[in-house]
Amino acid sequence: MARSPVQHGDRDVSSRSTYWRGRAALATGATGFVGAHLVASLLASGAEISVLLRDHDRRSELFRSGNIGRVAVIEGELESLADVERAIAESGASVVFHLGAQTLVGVGLNAPLLTFESNVRGTYNVLEACRRQSRTVERVIVASSDKAYGQSDHPYTEEDPLRASSPYDVSKAAGDLIAQSYHATYGLRVGIVRCGNIYGGGDLNWSRIVPGTIRSFLKREPPEIRSDGTYVRDYIYVADVVDAYLAVAEALERPDVNGEAFNFASGAQVSVLEMVKSIAKLVGGQLPEPRVLNLAKNEIKEQRLSTEKAKRILGWTPRVSLDDGLRSTIEWYRSYLGAKP
Repeated sequence: MARSPVQHGDRDVSSRSTYWRGRAALATGATGFVGAHLVASLLASGAEISVLLRDHDRRSELFRSGNIGRVAVIEGELESLADVERAIAESGASVVFHLGAQTLVGVGLNAPLLTFESNVRGTYNVLEACRRQSRTVERVIVASSDKAYGQSDHPYTEEDPLRASSPYDVSKAAGDLIAQSYHATYGLRVGIVRCGNIYGGGDLNWSRIVPGTIRSFLKREPPEIRSDGTYVRDYIYVADVVDAYLAVAEALERPDVNGEAFNFASGAQVSVLEMVKSIAKLVGGQLPEPRVLNLAKNEIKEQRLSTEKAKRILGWTPRVSLDDGLRSTIEWYRSYLGAKP
């Protein structure tokens, strides 16, 4: 169902249903954690959605919600330009959301070529296909990441250079720069979204700290922390992330948005151990202590984002606090895992 009107700075979210009603959009990565939530929001707003789908992952919220039956499914792979171009042509999309990617840092370390093929080739295929279909494609939104910035001793701003070093981080930085290139060289209307660590119901990548910790605590098992627990991340709830994608898409006709990158985060900058303690408090009861493995390699120690640009230009601010987001997330996993309160 459509969201109730909520004011985000100068931007009235109640206008969203009018903007998206009847608008054709294509999403890559729709079986992913964020992609499934994005598709749900677009459908609720009346958009006509097509998805480029390689794998029919029936655990995904796209399937579990039944939304797979409400979208046009186009089979294909991001690594194939022909598949991507066919998807854009068949969908008739005026808006393309490119979220499809290999999203795990650990997989990037173990399988760098797979990661580069998916995240770099996949991104330039989407951009090239949109360039070739520019008569119908009016705007493209590309998922980048705070990982693209690399190490920094201050909160990232969009003016900071991209200094990624590990394979996953470099793959996101490369896709980000390629998107900027297609705007600067060909005039493609592109917006780039750089988010902090995203959490919420529907993320089944148990190696991530939030879903993995919640599952362990609900099973009354000790969660495992790959790092030493002091790594700091800027967390953001998935509903705020979806709102960020839509905010960029809706404003892309503006010259101060077109071709630009925007940071999105909630300001909830906490260490891994602090996150585990917050989850434990909300789960409640007698819980085991986490196992600190201290095995993390090639990961950035602290990541903090400035969202001043998004607030100033888009009127975007996060709506969901860390505690509220974690409460909602824990309840989702209780239901999914059949855990008792």
